[in-house]
Amino acid sequence: MSRDPPLIAVVDDDEAIRKALSRLLRALDFEVRSFPSGEAFLRSLQEIHPDCVLLDLHMPDMDGLGVLRELHGRAVRMPVIIITAHDEPGVQASCLAIGASAYLAKPIDGGALQRAIAHAIR
Repeated sequence: MSRDPPLIAVVDDDEAIRKALSRLLRALDFEVRSFPSGEAFLRSLQEIHPDCVLLDLHMPDMDGLGVLRELHGRAVRMPVIIITAHDEPGVQASCLAIGASAYLAKPIDGGALQRAIAHAIR
């Protein structure tokens, strides 16, 4: 699904991160919807279908891996870019193995983010 501009969902429990990423993405000419939790994002899929998702790995209740598994279980296909402030050995491989398009460590470089999104929504 492609629209102009592409819709990017930002899922992060940290409000400051959500706001910063939303501002950056809008400056890069993306439409943005942000969500404070994996559960809120999953509920939104009844109404929206983002072109790409920026998904925080470490969140309370349902973490990024849980959201990825839920998307897979529902057979929902959309590119997901995992973002994390706590990069640990083996986690990137696990995320990519269950369907993430990319894995970026915080703080996120704007150019790297733009390239990851462009690659994911191609």
